[in-house]
Amino acid sequence: MVEKRRNKRLKAELSLKISSLFKQDNVLVRDLNAPIRVIDISKGGIGFTSKSDLPLGFYFNADIQLGDDDASLYCVVKIIRKEDQGDETYLYGCEMVGLAPVLSYIFDNYEKSLK
Repeated sequence: MVEKRRNKRLKAELSLKISSLFKQDNVLVRDLNAPIRVIDISKGGIGFTSKSDLPLGFYFNADIQLGDDDASLYCVVKIIRKEDQGDETYLYGCEMVGLAPVLSYIFDNYEKSLK
């Protein structure tokens, strides 16, 4: 199969909590407290699993710290794909929205730390 992704996926083990979701037409879902486990990350997005059934097309704010570096990514993430994994677990694919290209060094440093 031909790889269609624009950016290389890197394995990651991060735990985050989604406290609220929002949509551009002022729809807001508050007090979710949905734990997620990030399994991979790229310059364009993240993949994560969760037991929470989250809606497609919604956004959330994320504070992501990769590796031992002190640099954090504060970004907006849009849920674009959901797959039922059974066992009440879902696999999600998300894209980072509006991430400045100048922050790509964080991913480069993280990839080097994995080697």
